[in-house]
Amino acid sequence: MLPRTHRQAVQAAHRAFSSSAPRGPPFQSNIGKKPIPLPPSITLTRLPDENVLAVSGPNGTARVPCEPFVRLTQPEAQGGHPKVLEVRVDDPSVKQQRTMWGTTRSLIANAVTGMSEGFSVPLYLVGVGYRAALEEDPRGTSEGGSGIRLNMKVGFSHSVYVPIPPHIKAEVPMPTKIVLSCTDKQKLGLFAAEVKKWRPPEPYKGKGIFLGNETIRIRAIKKK
Repeated sequence: MLPRTHRQAVQAAHRAFSSSAPRGPPFQSNIGKKPIPLPPSITLTRLPDENVLAVSGPNGTARVPCEPFVRLTQPEAQGGHPKVLEVRVDDPSVKQQRTMWGTTRSLIANAVTGMSEGFSVPLYLVGVGYRAALEEDPRGTSEGGSGIRLNMKVGFSHSVYVPIPPHIKAEVPMPTKIVLSCTDKQKLGLFAAEVKKWRPPEPYKGKGIFLGNETIRIRAIKKK
């Protein structure tokens, strides 16, 4: 073994007395450990027999599945700060519990927002002659629909009709803008994607149905 030089010894001493901050506790979930703010209008009820958390608010009640190893606590509000909900698991070192920690926290946070404020997303129709309107659905509610449908003109030789589900609220404040609202974030995203798939944005002329603040990079057309 070769002897250390003076420079190597100094470097080793610096590493031994490093002032860097120590790492946090292992097996933590960056999402799961964040507390969830609770508006005054929200009420939580744990149903242990069904492994479900009922979130009630002005917009109704949502049921969020909660595994038996998930622990929910509500620290007392101090100094005028709003109440929060903390989500924990029995043993974060177990992969299943650590995975469900962040998932459960996200589901509860979405339910709290949905039951108190709701979710909404705008869709923009970009293109010459593109427009949308709401009209009565001739099929009514016979197939589980709401009796309302979207009538869209998006570059085809015919109109596109999209029935509005009962859990979705649709508005057309202007011919080129559709606003969809729902208390369930997942169902809202699925229906918005269903509308968008009729004319996804294309990268050459920039036409299509854009979701929210979505942007695309316009490609140059190569000339032969």
